[in-house]
Amino acid sequence: MKITEIKSCFVGPAISPEQFIAEHFFLFLAKGNMNGYDGNRHYTLKAGESCLVCKNRLARYNKVRDNGEFEKVVLLFDEAFLREFFRKYNPPLSAHTPKDAFIRLKKDTLIPAFLLSLEPYYTGSGSINPVFADVKREELLLILLQSDPSLSGILFDFGIPGRLDLEAFMQKNYKFHVSMERFAFLTGRSLSAFKRDFKKIFNETPNRWLIKRRLQEARFLIEEKRQRPTDIYLDLGFEDLSHFSFAFKKEFGVPARNL
Repeated sequence: MKITEIKSCFVGPAISPEQFIAEHFFLFLAKGNMNGYDGNRHYTLKAGESCLVCKNRLARYNKVRDNGEFEKVVLLFDEAFLREFFRKYNPPLSAHTPKDAFIRLKKDTLIPAFLLSLEPYYTGSGSINPVFADVKREELLLILLQSDPSLSGILFDFGIPGRLDLEAFMQKNYKFHVSMERFAFLTGRSLSAFKRDFKKIFNETPNRWLIKRRLQEARFLIEEKRQRPTDIYLDLGFEDLSHFSFAFKKEFGVPARNL
């Protein structure tokens, strides 16, 4: 079986649909492309490439089909699995801990061989036989650490985010559609402390400030950059076009399409 013939497969617990990465996961693209953004950089992953998507990061990504096809392999490295792996193998920890959400992995002949080895375990549900799931995740992790030992400093960091500059963080990440609990966690605060500090800094509730900030950016993009509402509302953190259109008209008194 050729590497480009690999079918979509998912191994491990489910991934949250939020624009927040709660657990590390390995991603390989067999067909299509993927575009990602983490607030700092834009990333593109092409067919035949793989990356590690890192936890406790805000990120969004979208798939681009190739002739109508998009095939990926995802293996989730949740904390419980990683703690057990660390206890079993006690790998040396690297001091190098990149802040990027997407880490492109080096080309390694063992990765394609590993991916092909999953085929006998495929089930009809787009996963592999759960009896072998941890064994295969362990095998992949050994390959990744052998190829790039610096990944250990990322994968086996079980700490929680430290306290950050709230104003700078929110001005940088207001476009991401995540819960207040996630924003609080990422800035090193309890939810109550996050809301209290937010009120002191912005003199506004988090929900109201986020909507107003996103709408201000939307107006700038439409008036100054001549972009269409249909092209920007998702990137600005709105769930659907109707919600964006209603909020925009309520805030500015005119429909977005009329600017």
